[in-house]
Amino acid sequence: MCCEETATLKPAEIMSHNTLKTALAIATTTALTGSASAAASDDLLRQIKSTDDAVRGPAWQNAGPAGAPAVQPLAATMSDPNFEIARCAKRALYKVVRHAGRPGAAKEALAVQAELLPLLKSEVVAVRREVLWMLSEIGTPEAVAPMATLLTDKEVREDARCALMRIPGRQATQALKTALAGAPEEFKFALADSLRKRGETVKGYPSQKLKPTRTPQV
Repeated sequence: MCCEETATLKPAEIMSHNTLKTALAIATTTALTGSASAAASDDLLRQIKSTDDAVRGPAWQNAGPAGAPAVQPLAATMSDPNFEIARCAKRALYKVVRHAGRPGAAKEALAVQAELLPLLKSEVVAVRREVLWMLSEIGTPEAVAPMATLLTDKEVREDARCALMRIPGRQATQALKTALAGAPEEFKFALADSLRKRGETVKGYPSQKLKPTRTPQV
């Protein structure tokens, strides 16, 4: 589009045009490999860290094609002291995960998973928590064991339990059974409930949803 054509657009149309250019730039650049992919990731991160919402907004909204190279930089930016930048980084990372999880993109999903798994050891609670939920969307059976290690992490164990519930297969069920055997008493009720929902028979530890929360008044 030439300068004369751009000048005739309304503000909303200009924003739509700029958003489209951002999406095309990311998709085109990240289709390459090696240094080109790294450059695309760096460019995305620069836009995410912008204090201008007109730059930051389209960046996270169209971050999906950035792929695996953008995962760890975006995760690090989730701890940015600027709340809006941190939130945009999280949103961008979810876009990457969900784009990789689309039908027919198994290799992309595996590449993104490989970048997410080390983040389960992050010192930042929010990162561990969000990565668990991201893996619940694209995780393969190979992701189960690393996710299950957080069933002993009091700060995110409930997120780990719920995330594993979303992954089909015996590996996730076995991880929950193993956790039940050594879990603190107060957490066993939730684990037992999860196992029952996966078709397992668990003695004791009835669902706390059935427990009255107040004394009936007669």
